[in-house]
Order: sequence, then C-alpha cells, then structure tokens
Amino acid sequence: MWVQVWSDEFDGPAGSPVDTTRWNYDIGDGCPGVCGWGNNEKEYYRSDTASIQQNGQGQLQIVARVAPAGLSCYYGSCRYTSAKITTRGKVSVNHGRVEARIKLAAGQGLWPAFWMLGSNIGTVGWPTCGELDIMENHGSDVTSMSSAVHGPGYSGNTPLVHVNHFASGGVTDFHVYAVEWDVESIRFFVDSNQHYSVARSSVGRYGDWVFDQYFYAILNLAVGGHFDGDPQSDAIFPATMLVDYVRVYTAQ
Repeated sequence: MWVQVWSDEFDGPAGSPVDTTRWNYDIGDGCPGVCGWGNNEKEYYRSDTASIQQNGQGQLQIVARVAPAGLSCYYGSCRYTSAKITTRGKVSVNHGRVEARIKLAAGQGLWPAFWMLGSNIGTVGWPTCGELDIMENHGSDVTSMSSAVHGPGYSGNTPLVHVNHFASGGVTDFHVYAVEWDVESIRFFVDSNQHYSVARSSVGRYGDWVFDQYFYAILNLAVGGHFDGDPQSDAIFPATMLVDYVRVYTAQ
C-alpha cells in the first residue's frame, strides 16, 4: 500500500514562482563542470517567471524560448532558455513511488524529462549514484516516450531502456508518468499501465545495483544536444511543458 508523503500541486496564483521550500533551480549551461549538461545541450536554464511559473490553473509551466541577446553559453551566444528544478536537499525517497501528471509540447529538438538521481551524487558522482528516467521524450516524436535505468556499467547508451508507444493521442495530452521501486525491481508506468520492469538480477548482468538508497526528483525541458538533435526551426518556440502535480509515496 502506498502512502503519500510529499506533493506539489502547483496551486499558486498565476505568475508565481515555484515554492523554494520544495524545489531548487538549476541555473546556467552546466559550466563550469559539465558544460552542456553532458549532452551538448543548447539551453541556458533560468529561474525567471518567463521560463518557469505557476499558471493559476493548478499547473506549473516550464517554457523554452529563443534566448535574448547578450546571454553567453559555452558554445557562444545562447540560442535558447528554459528551466530545470530539483528536490535535491528538500525531499528524497528510498524505495517508493514517484509520479507526475505532465503535458508536453511538440517540436524537433525538444527534450523534456521527469527523472531522478541518487542523493549521493555529490560524493560518488554519476553514474555510480544511479539514475531513474521516468519520462523522456524526443520532441520530434509525440507518439512515444521512454523510461530508462542508468548506473555503473550501464550508463549513457544504457541497455536498460524501453520506449512506450501511445495507442492514441500522445505526449501532447496529459498523462501520469510514474516509477515504483523496491529491493527487487524497478517498474515504470504510463497512466495505470506498467510498460517496463527492470529486475535486480537483470541489472546485475551489467553492473552494481545502486537503488537501495535515496533519490531526488528532477523536472526540466532541455533543448538540443544528442537526444533529439538541435532544433531546425525556431518556429516551435515558445514551447511549454505543463506539470499538473508531482507526488511522492512510500510503502506502508
């Protein structure tokens, strides 16, 4: 039985920022450290309400835009802005269920994601900390999304990935994306349907199981890079990712 222990329903007034008792902003282009966030991404993450705000209708909107003049990125003048928030240091869960109801925009070069990282990333680094990709989408294909597991020996182009194809509609409709995990397996869901399961024993074929620890949640809308290529047209902007809620559960 799942018991809800944390949530953000994004019920603030229109134009209000996220609740910083629940979320942190990641800012910039990944530099210094991992420029392009390790993926040659082209967005510069900001915390302004043009990039991320509650919309007054019970939703959070993350908006990718063409960057204004004068903003510098690792590759020169920034091409795009967007936003990324995390619950690192605010809330984390060790074995549980984490879900969000999300609606995405269409557009080649968009890379929206709802994912988790091991809270020990600051000491052990990535991929030893582990990563759970609950929802990733190639903006060029609104009919599918993917879920994946990364860790030591199975990172980057991980073999532990599964693409979910929608029978009707697609990511531009609202769907509930979720992960559940315990000592034996990791399970990914779209709405109420489990579309992928990774057993502890199958992870062991590639490397150590690193999922008996605390993880924190991340929401972001990346632009460009290795996943879906750089946008070939700026006509897709502004592009909006709507998040109805994020909820965290533990087992009772």
